[in-house]
Amino acid sequence: MKLVTFTPTVPAEARIGLLLGDGTVLDVAEAAAATRLSLPFDPRDMLSLIAAGPAGRQALNRLDRAVSGRIGLDQGKLLAPIPRPRKNVFCVGWNYLEHFEEGERIRASGQPLPERPVFFSKAVTAVIGPYDPIPYDPNVTTMLDWEAELAVVIGKAGKNIPEEHAMAHVFGYTVINDVSARDLQRAHGGQWHKGKSLDGTCPMGPAIVTADALDPNGLRVVTRVNGVIKQDSNTRHLYFKIPRLIAELSWGMTLEPGDVISTGTPAGVGFARTPPQFLQPGDLLETEIEGIGVLRNRVVA
Repeated sequence: MKLVTFTPTVPAEARIGLLLGDGTVLDVAEAAAATRLSLPFDPRDMLSLIAAGPAGRQALNRLDRAVSGRIGLDQGKLLAPIPRPRKNVFCVGWNYLEHFEEGERIRASGQPLPERPVFFSKAVTAVIGPYDPIPYDPNVTTMLDWEAELAVVIGKAGKNIPEEHAMAHVFGYTVINDVSARDLQRAHGGQWHKGKSLDGTCPMGPAIVTADALDPNGLRVVTRVNGVIKQDSNTRHLYFKIPRLIAELSWGMTLEPGDVISTGTPAGVGFARTPPQFLQPGDLLETEIEGIGVLRNRVVA
């Protein structure tokens, strides 16, 4: 099941949709009204659906074949599946071996591979939709870089979650590009948060694919800039796998429905190239993960 948040042309308010195989979107609110189905969640709010748990999924299963409420993608606009998360997006650094190695010459020499996941976060105000522009302000940074990542959406709350139970807490998966201001990332005492949290630097979407519909362990991950492939890897190469990430992050800290964990980026980022490459106004950044979809974000001054 692929779930989206969209705004139809009329009325122009955010609502949940089911992305169907023919490319149309089933408006959950309209389909429920037409079939007189009482929903256990707010059909305008993806977080409400996720928090509803199995009851929410059962209601969606009853709507899957509804005819009323279907619209074409050209009749509305896709937003980020979770347009404004309740918390910062949790992120993981250095989670592909090749990406760690390509940055070695820039970091302090001799820094070992981490024994535990490296966590940081992106502010909720960084989140934008799958086709929204990425703002470029040279007064803030001229070193915007790309980082394609598989993101995990938590479906069931938990604290101190054992690895062997971690996947039961996953609602689904989406695509994120952890666009990073490399100069700011290093300008604040080695803390990455500022350089990772500029407005508009977390494109997300185009959909959440539910956990029962996707195996996250062998998905191709690709970044293209103006049609040129920059990153091309596979989630099978994650250094710390998803169960370990969930277990470590939840140790002493409660994960809640709708929390988003971005699992790290593979090799091919711009700052590690010779010479370094950064996004420029007019560039089209495409981020694709097999089985989920493609983000297409234009860099706009």
